[in-house]
Amino acid sequence: MDRDEALQLVKDNAANANLVKHMLATEAMMRALARHFGEDEEKWGLAGLLHDVDYETTKDDFSKHGLVASQMLLERGVGEDIARAVKVHNETLGERETLMEKALFSIEGLSGLITAAALVHPQRKLAPLDVPFLIKRMGERSFARSVNRDHIRMCTGFGISLEKFAGIGLKAMQEISDQLGL
Repeated sequence: MDRDEALQLVKDNAANANLVKHMLATEAMMRALARHFGEDEEKWGLAGLLHDVDYETTKDDFSKHGLVASQMLLERGVGEDIARAVKVHNETLGERETLMEKALFSIEGLSGLITAAALVHPQRKLAPLDVPFLIKRMGERSFARSVNRDHIRMCTGFGISLEKFAGIGLKAMQEISDQLGL
């Protein structure tokens, strides 16, 4: 599956514009992390883009979220490594073993934190954000309560500091800010 096919699959399965933006942000961040680690950008990007392709059909039974998507992807010929990363980004469906799996699991929360930070910033844009602002917001328990900070902090377990991780993610989202409306 190439990126155009993946994007069409996202559009066919996600009516919520904010969900699509989240998947685009995750894709950009995964591509940036792949570059950082010298990994396959296409593969990592597809995992990021497709990770929530089943969200709207599984949101009422979260135990199936990721499982439905991984089966859908395997049926369409997507590599087993991408399908597994999509599956185990739901922490109830298995341990993350590969670097790509760990990165996807950790980056998804960072996407939400960065988006929330942009929305509370006076300019409501990604451009003026910086890493210290994100780290400060991350420390505020009442800010973006649904974002699991422990998942984000897991980046240190795969060899990258929280500050570097946040910086890579922020820059990636800033680069596609027009697509994100931020």
